[in-house]
Amino acid sequence: MTEVVAPPSRREQILATAAELFAARGFHGVSVSDLGTACGISGPALYKHFASKDAVLAEMLVSISEQLLSVGRERVGAAADPRAAVAALVDWHVDFALRHQALIVVQDRDWSSLPDDARENVRALQRSYVDLWAAQLRLVDPRLDRDAARASAHAAFGLINSTPHSGKLPPEAMRDLLTQMATRALLA
Repeated sequence: MTEVVAPPSRREQILATAAELFAARGFHGVSVSDLGTACGISGPALYKHFASKDAVLAEMLVSISEQLLSVGRERVGAAADPRAAVAALVDWHVDFALRHQALIVVQDRDWSSLPDDARENVRALQRSYVDLWAAQLRLVDPRLDRDAARASAHAAFGLINSTPHSGKLPPEAMRDLLTQMATRALLA
């Protein structure tokens, strides 16, 4: 039986289009009119869905942080043991990074444009995501202290999140390379 996937809502379409535009031109290089045109609506019609361009950026980055944490928790909960949990987290993050390269670029480049309340929300979600990884890494290797485990998670993110800048391989080959490298580094 084939799973029926609902088409994205207009709001989801706007977020996806905004991610691509912001990644290509930067948050400040895209006007509301540009965004509306790319979405097939007028700029002012965007305000039916979002209060401002800042609100688009905020929802984009908060929602990806929520998704990373939520799915990460699911993967850890379904894993048989800590090593399997780390492997599942790597698999999840690699999949996410390969599918959402534009969001990684926007997060890196346009962080300072994020409204303060959204920035704090993203930071809190990201800390929880790092701590999720660090807890599993410490279970795999009890010699790691909290700071070393968190640094290890950040190093893995740096490797995996390099995809927008290093995607010279076909997607499946890149997936295999990133997964192998991150898994070897974390579980050696």
